[in-house]
Amino acid sequence: MVVLRRTRKLSALLPDSGAVLPPSDTALGDWYVNRLVVDRQPLLLLVSSATLLPILIPARVVRSLPDRLAGIVEARLRRCGIEASVIRAEIKAMSSVAVGSTVDRSVLGILVDFAKCVPFHLESGQWDERMLPAVEARLAETPCYASGPDRGVIFPERKAPEVLR
Repeated sequence: MVVLRRTRKLSALLPDSGAVLPPSDTALGDWYVNRLVVDRQPLLLLVSSATLLPILIPARVVRSLPDRLAGIVEARLRRCGIEASVIRAEIKAMSSVAVGSTVDRSVLGILVDFAKCVPFHLESGQWDERMLPAVEARLAETPCYASGPDRGVIFPERKAPEVLR
């Protein structure tokens, strides 16, 4: 089971699944999701709690996100060059999706930081959704938790393959 942790902005579209949810039992952990708008285009930004790997998609049919989550993550992992057998194992573990509120303020902070960066990677009035994977890749190069010791710094593009191994 995987937990999709939505921000307050999305609470009306993605209601909680129930009581207190246990952490996800997937390698990538819980997925945090927030809605942002760039050039009047709504987008969803998802971040893995275990690796901080970002996913950026158009915000269409948000209510169906739990049903589409596995496919969205699968496509992102393919873009990262992860082996097919490893992807299949992660997607199998994501067969059940529960929706809950955010619980980790540090991951939420990364989600906010990434959301603030997205408009800087998309030139106003000159982008379309085909450019979103390139923005994901740029965000994945961002050092996270860089204010602490070097061993605590996470580069999402490196952390995801490491955790999935």
